[in-house]
Amino acid sequence: MEQIITTVRGLDGALVLVPEPGGDFPELAWGDAFFYYAPDGQTPKNVQPYGTIVTKNYPDDAASDLDPPGRWRVNVHVDRATFQELTGEEPRSISRPRDYAAADSVMPHPVYGALGWICVVNPGERTTDTVVQLLRSAHEAARARFARRHEPEPA
Repeated sequence: MEQIITTVRGLDGALVLVPEPGGDFPELAWGDAFFYYAPDGQTPKNVQPYGTIVTKNYPDDAASDLDPPGRWRVNVHVDRATFQELTGEEPRSISRPRDYAAADSVMPHPVYGALGWICVVNPGERTTDTVVQLLRSAHEAARARFARRHEPEPA
């Protein structure tokens, strides 16, 4: 997990938030990580992170069985073509049953797959390189969106 966080922190313009006790984030988010493109170092407003790491089950998201010690999941927003390449399905047409608790396997996010999110529980030998590449691509897509939003108005 730390290797992935360190890698994302090294990307130009990356902002990695890891909420801890006593901060502004709700207790449920403590220990998780949220990845943004934010060259000014400020948490973007009205923008979702392009990737996250979660370290526990959430009330509406327990299929990955993240409560046992040492379990965590990387979540990355990808484009439609990448989603299809990785899963064999369209984001809005996910129908195959999956073991969302399986480790080191790329699959649709159990809750947000239809929105183009993929996930990997405990990335290992088979998936770590893929996860890092997906996060780099998601970071670049977030950078491009940021650039479009901040283009100067035509004169």
